[in-house]
Amino acid sequence: MNNLFISYDLIAPGQHYEQVSEKIKSLGAWAKVELSLFYVKSALGSEAVANAVYSVMDKNDKLIVIDTTNNSFHSFNLDPVVIKQMLNYWTK
Repeated sequence: MNNLFISYDLIAPGQHYEQVSEKIKSLGAWAKVELSLFYVKSALGSEAVANAVYSVMDKNDKLIVIDTTNNSFHSFNLDPVVIKQMLNYWTK
């Protein structure tokens, strides 16, 4: 089982908070930490969870799933500069 943190930013016009929330809750035991931040305990890894959640999001929405069990993450639409920064420090 994996410990995952899911953070998202829903950009106008869609902002399907209910569908995103329900998809996240369907992936395992969960806790809502903040408005757009969930903790999920799931057999799925960060890529599978990110793909599942992103399937109900608009294509301009932002998403990151951080797997603290396996020290990995998967994201959609994050600024490439931020991703590069994260990767520079990820294993240091």
